[in-house]
Amino acid sequence: MKIKITIVLILITFFNTGNIKAQEVRKDTLTFAFWNMENLFDTIDDPGKNDGEFTPIGRKKWTKERLRHKLSNMSKAIKMMGNSGGPDLLGMCEVEHQTLVNELITNYIKNKNYGIAYKESPDKRGIDNGLIYDKDKFILLSVEALHVELPAHYPTRDILKVVLKTNKDDTLYVFVNHWPSRRGGQEKSEKNRSQAATTLKRNIEKINSEKQNPNILIIGDFNDTPTNKSFTDVLKAKPLVNFLMKIKKRTEQIKNIYNLAYETAVNRKGTMKYRKVWYMLDQIIVSTAMLREKGFTYLLGSFKIFKPNFIIEKTGRYKGSPLPTYGGNKYLGGYSDHFPVLAKFIINY
Repeated sequence: MKIKITIVLILITFFNTGNIKAQEVRKDTLTFAFWNMENLFDTIDDPGKNDGEFTPIGRKKWTKERLRHKLSNMSKAIKMMGNSGGPDLLGMCEVEHQTLVNELITNYIKNKNYGIAYKESPDKRGIDNGLIYDKDKFILLSVEALHVELPAHYPTRDILKVVLKTNKDDTLYVFVNHWPSRRGGQEKSEKNRSQAATTLKRNIEKINSEKQNPNILIIGDFNDTPTNKSFTDVLKAKPLVNFLMKIKKRTEQIKNIYNLAYETAVNRKGTMKYRKVWYMLDQIIVSTAMLREKGFTYLLGSFKIFKPNFIIEKTGRYKGSPLPTYGGNKYLGGYSDHFPVLAKFIINY
């Protein structure tokens, strides 16, 4: 048992320090990121949607000036995520309409040639998932909304499935997630996230049945941590250290998926703080193909919670937490109640 633990610790040290051959940052290193945009609403009250509080006359007093300030804030952080003024892919959730993403990339992130993949969801509040991608590096092949049917048939966010291709003909399957919340308590709501995990799992299995060694990137706010049942029992996302150990044994399984956030979570770090406890709700998960030295390859040790100083609460009871746009109905003028996550990849040929 001591020997096994020692091996695990050595491997963790390796991928935390990047001390593995060919794992070095290069000019063509790609950054893939995810951020919960925390209630990125326009100022218009949509019929049939519960978005009335985010209007000029609603509880939040949400004005065009406040919206522009939020877009400016978010863009400031986004432009710092990559090597060239922004990440190469950024998944996002809690966005009301694609027009807001259009405004973000057109007026606030002008230095990148971003394209958008987006679908409206049936969510009662009208919030959706979206993806921006560097059009100089990726071609958009398809966008699909995967419906999640909850046990109580309550409408929730679709999973966004985006298929991209590089100029070297590498296909990348991206799933952007925002799983059902923990409203009512973690245990009571667990079945809803398990259903979302089942929907995702089914689609991953379909890709694996049709394509050998596919590049699959799963990103999102899952409202569960890597050690919850939706991941361990349903999605069966494994810790990255399992893959590193199996390299040693040469018995890695092609169809496995690996959670890059697992070790960060077990070290009690997280992207969102609730009642003094950190939760690793925002995660990046990859297929086996993205851990090998051919095509997309994860840069070992590059996964991180992205938290530049200006998006962190500096004082008071929430010191160290993400600085949000609102605290209840009080306008704070911040960013999001979640920290973003990112990981770096290189393409080998």
